[in-house]
Amino acid sequence: MSEFQEPFWKTKSLSQMTHEEWESLCDGCGLCCLRKLEDMDTGEVFYTDVACFLLDIKKCRCKSYQNRTLLVPTCMILEPAKVKEIRWLPKTCAYRLLAEGKELPWWHPLRSGSDQTVHEAGISIRDKVISEKYVHPEQLTDHIVEWEI
Repeated sequence: MSEFQEPFWKTKSLSQMTHEEWESLCDGCGLCCLRKLEDMDTGEVFYTDVACFLLDIKKCRCKSYQNRTLLVPTCMILEPAKVKEIRWLPKTCAYRLLAEGKELPWWHPLRSGSDQTVHEAGISIRDKVISEKYVHPEQLTDHIVEWEI
């Protein structure tokens, strides 16, 4: 008879996780790949419905994940020490949730066993955004969205 073993995200801190465990926390929602605007006076961050040109909008995954920072120098590499400092991480983000001591939601692939539940639950950006290839940077303010992020 085997003993029940807690999942790694309940027993390890973000900084204790292996690279594979860390990467598996990404639920594939695509929200972090949206262009965001910051009000320089208030620091408030606004999401747009404009995605990075590297994002595969149907799969909600980067088309060149390994080379993303070379192709998009402003692409941020998320690290355990940075998670609490990044104000724009979505409220549903597993990295943020775990850093705040919260549980992963039912639709997270690590809980559901399916990479489709994030889409089925309506959390992902699938079919909700356009690529930045089709939007002039000066038009980004026209694309601010009021989603619950």
